[in-house]
Amino acid sequence: MGVCSVCSRLSVQPAACVSAKLAAMCGRFVQAHDASEYAEHFGAAISVSESLAPSWNVAPTNQVYAIAEHDNQRLLGSFRWGLIPWFAKDLKIGARHINARAETVHSKASFRDSFINRRCVIPVDGFYEWERLEAGGKLPHYLFRQDEAPLALAGLWASWRDQDGQRITSCTVITTTPNDLVAPIHDRMPVVLTEDAWERWLDPEFGDVDELRSMLTSLDPAVMAEYPVSTLVNKVANNYADCIAPLR
Repeated sequence: MGVCSVCSRLSVQPAACVSAKLAAMCGRFVQAHDASEYAEHFGAAISVSESLAPSWNVAPTNQVYAIAEHDNQRLLGSFRWGLIPWFAKDLKIGARHINARAETVHSKASFRDSFINRRCVIPVDGFYEWERLEAGGKLPHYLFRQDEAPLALAGLWASWRDQDGQRITSCTVITTTPNDLVAPIHDRMPVVLTEDAWERWLDPEFGDVDELRSMLTSLDPAVMAEYPVSTLVNKVANNYADCIAPLR
């Protein structure tokens, strides 16, 4: 297998090349802070028995923090990334459901029930998108808030039991068309909810589909920043702070 132009320029091994499948979706993000920090920022109580390790390279099927409302209480819990709908025969389908498109999330069978009353916020420090280069290859970029506050990614969650009765809670990230900052890099981006939308989005009793869909827009690019990073992030095994270091 040949080395792509990006990998050659950055002196990384071809095993780290990003796949076309990954580049076609919002497939990596950063959750490197403690659960208590996310909980405080979003006004949630912690509902996890064990804290997750900091991750600078969260990948599909990993456990992630997400915030949902239960019995009128906002809770931060741990969810498997990749939504497993109630009708799934096994959990493998979750790997295909790490993202839900804003345009169809209300009507697609895998997501429509969760869209009505099982919505969540996935707090992230930032996320990665891959830019397709004219010379060939793809270059990862790290995107985050300028004030470095957590981004509130709009998500959905579901509960599923396997044949042994084990309950698995899972989630997906909703994506939309990109804002002016992300558009030169990628044709999709996660929906980032503004603070004034958190309460309605998390309220399982709020089911106005049109109003919910109106929240699924791209974030104002003026509050965001981005820079290119090395292709270290392409390989899941690389999970340390250097993944978000600016490319020099």
